[in-house]
Amino acid sequence: MNPLTATAVGKRYRTRWAVRDCSLAIPEGKVVALVGPNGAGKSTLLRMAAGLVRPTTGELRTFGTPVNGRIHPDVSFLPQNRALYRELTVRELARACAAMNDRWSAGRVREVLGLLAGVDYDAKVATLSAGALSQVAIAMALGRLPRLLLLDEPLSDLDPVARDETLRIIMTEVADRGTTVVMSSHLLSDLREVCDHILLIDEGRVQLTGDIEDVLAQHRILIGPAAGESAVGGTLINATRTERQSTLLLREATPAPEGWAAIEPDLESLVMGYLRASRERRSSVQRA
Repeated sequence: MNPLTATAVGKRYRTRWAVRDCSLAIPEGKVVALVGPNGAGKSTLLRMAAGLVRPTTGELRTFGTPVNGRIHPDVSFLPQNRALYRELTVRELARACAAMNDRWSAGRVREVLGLLAGVDYDAKVATLSAGALSQVAIAMALGRLPRLLLLDEPLSDLDPVARDETLRIIMTEVADRGTTVVMSSHLLSDLREVCDHILLIDEGRVQLTGDIEDVLAQHRILIGPAAGESAVGGTLINATRTERQSTLLLREATPAPEGWAAIEPDLESLVMGYLRASRERRSSVQRA
C-alpha cells in the first residue's frame, strides 16, 4: 500500500492555484526528494498530506485512508515554520509532546537528541539557534514513530556539520524502521546523497516523478555544433545555445549523431533543466 497518493488534487486560494491537477503515488520505504522553485506548491502539498489544509479538488490518501482534516497516526509532519512551545525547555517540550500523542517513544527522542551536537535538554526552546531548533523539531517528529515522515525544508537552517548529522538520523530511521520520507529542499547536492526517488513540482503540477536512477537514465545531455541540432532525436526538455555550440537536455534520446557528445545528467543538472524550461514557458506566455 502506498504511504501517500494524490488523485487530481488542487488547492486554490481566491483566484490563484497553489496546486493544480496533482496526481502521484509515493512508494513505500523510499526517501523522496520534493523539489521545485519557490512558490511551486511544495509546502501546500505537504500541508494537505498532513491534513492541515483541505484540497479544493481531488483526494489525498495516506496508507489508503482519505486525508480529512487530521493527521494520520502513522504520519509525522515537520513544517517550515518550527512552531514549538518556546517558553519550555527541551526536556519539558519532550514531555508535552508525549502527553499529546497516543503513540510516543521517549527513548527514540532521547536517542535522536543524543546524536546531535550542542542540544541542551535544560535550555529553553526560545534560546536555541535556528539550527538547534530544527534538530529538536526533527527529534520530536520522530518521537511519533512515523511510517511516513513529511519534512518541509528540514536542512535550510543547518550548517554543514548539522546537515550531515540530520541526514544520518533520517537515513537511520529509514534503515531501521522502513520509514518513508518525503523531504523538500533546495539543497540538491544533499538530497542526492540520501534520496532515491524524485518528485519535481512546478506551477502546482507534477513535472517529473520516479526513482532517481531510472529518471536519470532516461535523460541525456548532448553537446554539439549549433548547426547540427536537426540530427538529434529525442524529447527536448531544455537547450542553451551559443553561436557555435548547443547543449541539449533530452528525454529518451536516440544515439548521439557524429560530432555530438552524450552524457547522463546528475540530479542538479536534470532539475535545473526542467526548471529553466518551465521559466521559459512562463516568459513566453507573458510576452504573448
